[in-house]
Amino acid sequence: TETLQQGISEKILRFHVLANSDSGEDQALKLKVRDAVGTYLAKPLAEAESLEESEAIVEENIPEIEQVAGNVVQEEGYDYTVDASLESCMFPEKTYGEYTFPAGEYQALRLVIGEGGGHNWWCVMYPNLCFSGSMYQVDEQSGEKLQAELTNEEYAAVLQSGDYKVRFKILRFMNRVLE
Repeated sequence: TETLQQGISEKILRFHVLANSDSGEDQALKLKVRDAVGTYLAKPLAEAESLEESEAIVEENIPEIEQVAGNVVQEEGYDYTVDASLESCMFPEKTYGEYTFPAGEYQALRLVIGEGGGHNWWCVMYPNLCFSGSMYQVDEQSGEKLQAELTNEEYAAVLQSGDYKVRFKILRFMNRVLE
C-alpha cells in the first residue's frame, strides 16, 4: 500500500490549512481564509491541465495567496501572520466525496495561520476536488480528471467503498483471477 500511496502522491497536489488554535473563533477564521484563498485560486487552477502547471500557478501566486489570507485575518480583527508555501506534508487518510486518499506524504499548498496549532483542513487541489461546482464539492468532471491522472489500480484504491485496505486485497484477488 505504501507504493500505491507514493504513486498517487506523485500525481496530485493537496491543500492544507492550519488554524492558529482550536478556539471556535480561530476555527471559523480558518474556514474564511480557506474560502478566500479557494475563490482566489479557483479560476487559475481550473485552467491548469497538469500537476506541474498547478504547482507553478501556486508557486507564482504565493505572495498573493498570503495577501488574500492576510486580508481576511486583518478584516476579522486578528493580527496573525499567514505563511503560505508549496511543500511536502504528511496527510492522514482523508475522504472527499466518494474518494478516499491513503495516509502519507503529499506535495501541498500549506497555509499556516498564526501559530498553526489548531485543527487542520485538507483537500485535493489537483486534480481539482476542492473548488469544483459549488465550493468544496466533488463533481463528475473532477472525478473524470482524477481517473485520467491515476492508474487503474490507483483510481480503484481511492474510490470509496469501505476501507481502502480491503479494496487493495480485492484488487489483488481480481488481478490474479484475470491473469
